[in-house]
Amino acid sequence: MAIIEVVDNQYPDKEYTVNIEFPEFTCVCPKTGLPDFATIRIDYVPGQKLVELKSLKLYFVSYRNVGTFHEHVVNKILDDFVAACQPRKASIVGEFGVRGGIKTTVAASYPQ
Repeated sequence: MAIIEVVDNQYPDKEYTVNIEFPEFTCVCPKTGLPDFATIRIDYVPGQKLVELKSLKLYFVSYRNVGTFHEHVVNKILDDFVAACQPRKASIVGEFGVRGGIKTTVAASYPQ
């Protein structure tokens, strides 16, 4: 996976929310090898660091050929995101397109 880079938060004493949406997320179904398409939404309250957006985009794109279940990838994104920027709070929602007649939405948050 690509590395999620961070930059200093110039307002670490303020509590504010950052919303990020990536509507072009793709990974691969580990059972069929077919592509899965999703929108990944991140809401986070920064601490000392902010996520650098270009690196986040490259991180998301690095999943393009990875076989993974929806639940696993959303939790992995949350783990990597928290490790990178150490937010006060974060939530990740993956809204996956219909596959086999089923639409899946997975949400994970920090702290739990």
